[in-house]
Amino acid sequence: MAIELAAPVKINLTLHVTGRRPDGYHLLDSLVVFASLGDRLWVEPAEEMALQLSGPFSRGVPADGRNLVWRAAELAGQVLRIRLEKNLPHGAGIGGGSADAAAILRAFDAPQRAIELGADVPVCLSSRPQRMQGIGDRLSRAETVPALPLVLANPGVSLPTPAVFKALSEPENNDMGELPAWPDRDGFLDWLGAQRNDLERPARGLAPVIGDVLAALSGAGAGLARMSGSGASCFGLFPSEAAAEAAADRISRAHPGWWVRSAVTIPGADL
Repeated sequence: MAIELAAPVKINLTLHVTGRRPDGYHLLDSLVVFASLGDRLWVEPAEEMALQLSGPFSRGVPADGRNLVWRAAELAGQVLRIRLEKNLPHGAGIGGGSADAAAILRAFDAPQRAIELGADVPVCLSSRPQRMQGIGDRLSRAETVPALPLVLANPGVSLPTPAVFKALSEPENNDMGELPAWPDRDGFLDWLGAQRNDLERPARGLAPVIGDVLAALSGAGAGLARMSGSGASCFGLFPSEAAAEAAADRISRAHPGWWVRSAVTIPGADL
């Protein structure tokens, strides 16, 4: 019988690029959150590995050993029949394949192999807010991050992460410093507004439409609009779920070719 697994969407609320190692890997400092929106997987033991794809973003996704899900199963020592429902756009800076691979590693108790599959896979093992540092290998829980109603929007542009990093002119930037114990949601939002995504500028140079997405989110009432990860997906924060839902509807009607969803992030601790 197949087991169903969830692969929640990943949102980089901040992404500070703090350096570059001699081997070319960039050092990051990022506050990451998740929401229930995401891909879904169904897995069961099999005599030989098989991967079946479905969902609105399955086209162009490899169904063989090139897929991170397949590689995760191999690293976990499993031979599986996997059905993967791709609900998130790929090359979008919101987890996607990394979250899918993490779901497999989590299900088969092999989290120690996560970093072998990419910098974003370890952070996707947990659905709680975390601070991600180094090359993605240094993680710490961010317990006081509140739940955040937001809208995610992607203009249908896939941005390869290596190309965005290559376009980054300055890899040596300040980190986030010590995370404060935010007293309330307003305090958190004030702090967040002073942070940044250092990849936003190079990503906008490669895909100027990102500026249109940010403008649409701000125009729909977002208190803060920022790119997630290496793009091209962006998020806008709203004061309530109803406001986020209304904004998502407005943006979807104005830009029918974009992928637009409202969601609420999972908080750092149960309230």
